Amino acid sequence: MTTSIISYNVNGIRAAQKKGFFDWMDKNQFDILCIQETKAHKEQVETAVLDHLGYHHHWHSAEKKGYSSVATFSKRQPDNVIIGCGIEKYDREGRILRTDFGDLTLLNCYFPSGTSGEERQNFKYEFLEDFFRWAHELKKERPNLIIVGDYNIAHTEKDIHNPKGNKKNSGFLPKEREWMTKWLESGFTDAFRFLNPEEIEYSWWSYRAKNARAEKKGWRIDYQSVTDNLKDKILESRHLIDAVHSDHCPVLLKIDL
Repeated sequence: MTTSIISYNVNGIRAAQKKGFFDWMDKNQFDILCIQETKAHKEQVETAVLDHLGYHHHWHSAEKKGYSSVATFSKRQPDNVIIGCGIEKYDREGRILRTDFGDLTLLNCYFPSGTSGEERQNFKYEFLEDFFRWAHELKKERPNLIIVGDYNIAHTEKDIHNPKGNKKNSGFLPKEREWMTKWLESGFTDAFRFLNPEEIEYSWWSYRAKNARAEKKGWRIDYQSVTDNLKDKILESRHLIDAVHSDHCPVLLKIDL
């Protein structure tokens, strides 16, 4: 059975709604949508629209209003939903939402950004190491894992439009990129790179840079990692750049489950 999974940092679901996000959902009818940076609690969103579209919806919102947060919408009701990873300093920021569908576990993740200064960059490094350990413990119990979301890291020079100019910027720092390499050598496959080893595509364009999206000056920081035992089931992975509800674009994964 082919399953379509979208990962999309919407940079505020209420703002995205005003730009036609729910109409786009209705038109495309994906099986699962993993949304990051909803910047909202469930009660702040018109969830009746999701019900009407036939989606079950689960939310993990930050304690701080209007900050971070993730949500997973699925045509099929998950067998199990777990909010957070059990580490309070991350869970209070609404960063990880787990849904199980049979023997498949899907993690919807919003990794921290380090762009606001040294304190948050160190927090990001702590998250990366803690997440690595936690995910590998989960993998022992649930060996069929798909981990999607905004990782806030451009892995290689192919994943960023100006690698030399950004080499000292958060999201492209050596330590972050080394973590991505370690991650992808530890039993996980980057779905997009698996199918498109040389393709140049981006998933985020800074609003601060004039015409960045039109001029293809972006970063690929949104990923779909699958456990290596699932990589041969990947059918398609690409960036839906025509969807313009955010400074990110949706990333599509089609997989034969």
